[in-house]
Amino acid sequence: MRIVIAGGHGQIAMRLERLLTARGDQAVGVIRDPKQSGDLQEAGAEPLVLDLESAGVEEVAEALRGADAVVFAAGAGPNSGAERKDTVDRGAAVLFADAAERAGVRRYIVVSSMGADPEHGGDEVFDVYQRAKGQADAYVRSRANLDWTILRPGMLTNDAGTGRVLLAVSTGRGPVPRDDVAAILLELLDTPATAGLTLELISGSTPVAVAVRDVAGN
Repeated sequence: MRIVIAGGHGQIAMRLERLLTARGDQAVGVIRDPKQSGDLQEAGAEPLVLDLESAGVEEVAEALRGADAVVFAAGAGPNSGAERKDTVDRGAAVLFADAAERAGVRRYIVVSSMGADPEHGGDEVFDVYQRAKGQADAYVRSRANLDWTILRPGMLTNDAGTGRVLLAVSTGRGPVPRDDVAAILLELLDTPATAGLTLELISGSTPVAVAVRDVAGN
């Protein structure tokens, strides 16, 4: 498979790229900074320099043509202000969805945030982030030509993955290693029957493959 990943230098994306490469798939990481290209190449991924805050939909669509699936794992980052929460966490996700539709790529997986809500109140940066993520999720869910799955992990950690998770429509709050988020994304890519689901993810006791199989089609 050829998988194009927005936010290709992010911690989850880099883990996913390594997993895809290890099994012989082609991972393409969309990055804004060309200096990050070497890191992606070391992970076995193809770097694609493209600024999702300034690119047009046709330019992005051209980059997505021929892909089997796309993963939106981009984010403005913890030190960014409210403005970039809107332009990246909402705007770039919307652009990527529009471009996927135009390119004829149906499978669209979003790495969202637990608690994302388009009606989330408040004016703090985190409030803006949760609202932006919620608005992006709502937009993606409205696209009839996308086979979308939205994944909302709990508190992300850099602990070693356990390969055991709790994946459900509602899980409650909890931590989850980025290793396990990447492993779940890989399984979601392999499981088209998870299209149309918005899922929360935290650490648990169910093996990753079983957890995805259990929710598929529900």
